[in-house]
Amino acid sequence: MALIPPSYLDAIVAIGTASEENPVRLVATGFFYGFPRDVDPTGEAKSHNIFLVTNRHVIEGKKELTVRVNRRANERAKLFLSLLKAPDGSDTWINHPGGADVAITHIDALKLAEQGIQFNFFRDPKHTVSRKKANELEISEGGGVYVLGFPLGLAGKERNYAIARHGVIARVQDWLRGDSNEFLIDATVFPGNSGGPVVTKPEIASIKGTKSLDECSLIGLVSSYIPYEDVAVSMQSGMTRAVFQENSGLAVVVPFDAIREAVEYWFEINRTKLGDEYGGPPLPFPQN
Repeated sequence: MALIPPSYLDAIVAIGTASEENPVRLVATGFFYGFPRDVDPTGEAKSHNIFLVTNRHVIEGKKELTVRVNRRANERAKLFLSLLKAPDGSDTWINHPGGADVAITHIDALKLAEQGIQFNFFRDPKHTVSRKKANELEISEGGGVYVLGFPLGLAGKERNYAIARHGVIARVQDWLRGDSNEFLIDATVFPGNSGGPVVTKPEIASIKGTKSLDECSLIGLVSSYIPYEDVAVSMQSGMTRAVFQENSGLAVVVPFDAIREAVEYWFEINRTKLGDEYGGPPLPFPQN
């Protein structure tokens, strides 16, 4: 019995940096997200534009990134170089316009398919939870979540194998009420988890009078863990000699809504440059 749809694991990629000293060093996580196009009267999207999503802080100060994806055949993972600047000097990645820790870039999904890349994506709205939907589902503290990604760069030697860690929603009421643009989970995350998707855990049993959650859906992405500090003080001088920083076990999550807002901003920019039809033809994918 799978609580996490296997297709979700194919939506996750490892992100790294390269240098002359260290050709590839995996430092973060990203995932593919599908923005709906050709929505039918029932609200289902028949096709999507595909974007690669990670944190803004992952791309800041970088000239290029390495994206590691799996191939369909049983072969070694393939590396793609993602430049942050196009030849004309324009940005290839777009940050969230309001400052949320989200960055996105448009993906030519057909070319990935032609190269035999094994990938999938989180389909909006089928696989996503917005603030409005979270309120309708009565998402609350104590609800289960999974954090998917590559902590400490542990992606696998031959192919990407995402690591799933279990946690619970620690504080969410401030986000649900619109008083905050982030929420907290109780889940231990490490460097490498940045940009990884956070998905809801199906919960069949629930307290009487509340709703069961039978969906595993994208509710946000990891931004960072919250540290706590322990201070060492000199007994002789009474002055601080060292500060030790530890992982508190709490992590900040950027809600899914910020991803959609960043994509809408991307379309706003590119419609101005290239017209309303920018984005190419619809990209049909199976809905499994």
